[in-house]
Amino acid sequence: MSYYTVKDEVSFEFEEKKSIFISNVKRVTSEEEAKEFVSKIKNKYKDARHNVFAYVIGKNMNIQRYSDDGEPQGTAGIPTLDVIKNKKITDVAVVVTRYFGGILLGTGGLARAYSKAASEVINKGNIVLKVLGKQLSINISYDFLGKLQYAFEQKKLYIDNIEYTDKVIIIAKFETENLEEVKNDIMELTSGNCSFSEEDERYYFKMENKLF
Repeated sequence: MSYYTVKDEVSFEFEEKKSIFISNVKRVTSEEEAKEFVSKIKNKYKDARHNVFAYVIGKNMNIQRYSDDGEPQGTAGIPTLDVIKNKKITDVAVVVTRYFGGILLGTGGLARAYSKAASEVINKGNIVLKVLGKQLSINISYDFLGKLQYAFEQKKLYIDNIEYTDKVIIIAKFETENLEEVKNDIMELTSGNCSFSEEDERYYFKMENKLF
């Protein structure tokens, strides 16, 4: 099962009618990790009027939490959570800090400001796909190296590393659902003169055709 999340832990800051909004985002894998991130940001900005948060965890987005942290009900935590859900990402926590500037924004203004803070920081954190994959080691003779490199280039597949011993070991990562097809293609290309070893299945980031 694949899903979208954010890759980087980043922050975003802007001013709205003299109030300063600072949003932070982080990829998290458990509710405990999300709570630790929220606590860290609250401690960092403990002099701020509000530290609003929302997080979504689980492949099926089954854990969803938010807090208005003193803002009028429905103007901060829910808009922040809605941004996460509308972007269809999970395993992510967002904390939006507000330094009150003395001018009331109104319920609509607050909701828009918190939505903007969440949306911008998530975009800055780079939304990426996470897929199930395996690292594959391909053992071939030197005779097939050029042919295999050309085939990978044509199919826009990425080679992570090449080890040169008495044979050549090509190391690359592939989505689990495509692995058997890749192995069959390599078997055909080398006329069966190859062998494989696989690492355990795990989740990888995917950008274009590259897993990392």
